[in-house]
Amino acid sequence: MRNAGIWKFLLSVLAVVIVVGTFFYSNFLAEKISERERAMMSSWVTAQRSIASATADDDISLPSSIVAEQRSIPIIETDENDQIISSLNLDSSRAQNDPQYLKGKLQEFKSRGNLITTFFGTDSLRYNRYYFGESLLLRQIRYFPMIQLLIVLIFTIMMLRFINTRNRSLQDRLWAGLAKETAHQLGTPVSALEGWTALLREGGDHELVSNEMDKDIQRLKLITDRFSMIGGEPKKEVTNLKELVIAAVEYMRKRAPETVVFEIINNGLATPVSVSRPLLEWVIENILKNALDAMNEKGRIEIKLGEEVDMVWVEIRDNGKGMAAGLQREIFNPGVTTKKRGWGLGLTLSKRIVEEYHGGLLFVKESMIGQGTTFRIQLKK
Repeated sequence: MRNAGIWKFLLSVLAVVIVVGTFFYSNFLAEKISERERAMMSSWVTAQRSIASATADDDISLPSSIVAEQRSIPIIETDENDQIISSLNLDSSRAQNDPQYLKGKLQEFKSRGNLITTFFGTDSLRYNRYYFGESLLLRQIRYFPMIQLLIVLIFTIMMLRFINTRNRSLQDRLWAGLAKETAHQLGTPVSALEGWTALLREGGDHELVSNEMDKDIQRLKLITDRFSMIGGEPKKEVTNLKELVIAAVEYMRKRAPETVVFEIINNGLATPVSVSRPLLEWVIENILKNALDAMNEKGRIEIKLGEEVDMVWVEIRDNGKGMAAGLQREIFNPGVTTKKRGWGLGLTLSKRIVEEYHGGLLFVKESMIGQGTTFRIQLKK
């Protein structure tokens, strides 16, 4: 949920930066184009005056070319009394059918202050005014930030909807996975208690049965404690990591087929570490369960322990079916499992326990199809 909030914030900031940056840059370009168009209009009016005042012997090819090339800027020509004389680069058919069209455009151009006045000859009383608007290119650049804002808003809304949908899907998988994980964890000791109860009814050894029932009850309490720690701050204590690993391996060894061989290799690990013993044992058990499933409950599981300058580590290797590269990247995601009947949450919880609660690392060190997989747990000293 926290990551989703961060992504939403980053998307919002990115959208604002894009829109603001585009707005200022578009305004900069619009001003440059506006200055260029005003210069073009000045040249065009000068060319018009040169043509109007030319004699039969004057060469007007250049002014005529300037006038002819003006095809983008809308222009309205008026006399000294602001009576419309002609127009250029405006909707001619509409100008003919709608008398108010040119008048409306004239008022629009006046409001923008786009005016060039030119005198003809020496008569100071006779002059024309040329009002002009903005070219299509200039209008497009001015409106571009608004169009982009709309696009960014649509894109942002779509991304936020996608993130929300993805989060809801993730939550659904988490809840379903947690429910199945709880049922699975409770299933073994509950089944054992049912068996011991049946044995008592048949008149079995009461002392033996009570001792075994007490073990299963303690297991149920441990499972309850583990789940109660999820979402809270677990209590840590200085622990001998080797003893912890041995306890977790022994628990799984008793519940694994005899066709599975467990081997613990201690590479000089002696430094005690501060951990939550119930949770870290749960991590070891989850990885061992995955190893058993990967080998179809037949093969060899090797558990190595060691330490380096700033950390201790545990590696659990099986000789099972291995994983493809794509699955290795996703194996810790909720709902992802290689088992036909799996809940897909054990490794997700394990990663959270190691990395969020203990500040360590849990990852797939190596995996090859048909040769097996090695998980590595690293904890800071």
